[in-house]
Amino acid sequence: MREKITKVKDFSIKNIKWIILFILLIMILAIVEDVFEKEIMKLDIIGYGIVSSLIDPSVTPIAIVITNLGGAIVICTLTIILLLLVKNKKISFCILLNLIITTLLNLFLKNIIQRPRPVEFRLISETGYSFPSGHSMISMAFYGFLIYLIYKYFKNRKLKIILITFLSILIIAIGISRIYLGVHYTSDVIAGFMISVCYLIIYTSLVKKYIIEREEKNESKNEEINK
Repeated sequence: MREKITKVKDFSIKNIKWIILFILLIMILAIVEDVFEKEIMKLDIIGYGIVSSLIDPSVTPIAIVITNLGGAIVICTLTIILLLLVKNKKISFCILLNLIITTLLNLFLKNIIQRPRPVEFRLISETGYSFPSGHSMISMAFYGFLIYLIYKYFKNRKLKIILITFLSILIIAIGISRIYLGVHYTSDVIAGFMISVCYLIIYTSLVKKYIIEREEKNESKNEEINK
């Protein structure tokens, strides 16, 4: 019995990311089912109730600034800067490809599901369909991939922790700003986050296997030759 428990534990630890992926996919499908049934979920009501308590004329400009950090102009600008700064061209290409894939995936899902945006308490104007939240989904994928790269490549532990913490808070803040501004339901934001986490599990696994690990092998070979 103990051996079986140990095997299950070892299997779970070894495949934790795929288990998380499976659980998230089930949760996403459950939300999508409710959206197709034109339901405003309790999650949407509770989420907006909590976030709307923060609404204040002094807070709204801050929310707009935060939401713009997940917008096309800022993320495209950051992508161009990273393409110029990152010396490893394969990694810089992966950053660009990541943005292209998530943008197309978001547009594809929006046009399939076609959920109208909330209209009752909108603080800014916004066009297009609501589900999943593009700002939330693309921010999670873009900044989330940067978190992965920082974790893999940055050697300064303190700087690594600061950057990862900052980007994590930023991702969450962008999602909250979309609810605060009344342009998305809570379920749009949460689903956007979950879809991108699922996507990142697959994308980072491929990048690790076909880019990072191959480069590490080549580096080790070169070191052996130089010796």
